[in-house]
Amino acid sequence: MEKIIEQVIYAARWLMFPVYIGLSFGFILLTLKFFQQIIFVLPEIFVMSESGLVLIVLSLIDIALVGGLLVMVMFSGYENFISKMEMRNQQKRLSWMGTMDVNSIKNKVASSIVAISSVHLLRVFMEADKVLDNKIMWCVLIHLTFVLSAFGMSYIDKMSKKK
Repeated sequence: MEKIIEQVIYAARWLMFPVYIGLSFGFILLTLKFFQQIIFVLPEIFVMSESGLVLIVLSLIDIALVGGLLVMVMFSGYENFISKMEMRNQQKRLSWMGTMDVNSIKNKVASSIVAISSVHLLRVFMEADKVLDNKIMWCVLIHLTFVLSAFGMSYIDKMSKKK
């Protein structure tokens, strides 16, 4: 009976597969949004202010950071929880694939969230004349919370590796 339960529990890891497929659809949507931003900015590029262009570029950077985060979570999660990815040509395999454990994924996610929050905060500061001071304060506090959380997670991971 114990062996059957263990096999069922082990096989249940495949329930994560649809989640990773869903994340890949999210990545497709992000890619579409990225190109939508570019297509909409092209006709207005010569009449747009420099700060307006910087805000658009920051939006593109934001999308790229989230996309990179999605790829990292999809690949690492699949390899850690479901199955190793077999590549026909090992030279095309990304160097970090198969090397990230759950703790390193969490740390990468936390640092990516800090980077994404930093870009968002920069966008808020660039539009500071249009944004309420109260909103700026909350954005800074939330960003600092992300930074402290990332440091805390990194510290805990470092302490657990010393044991």
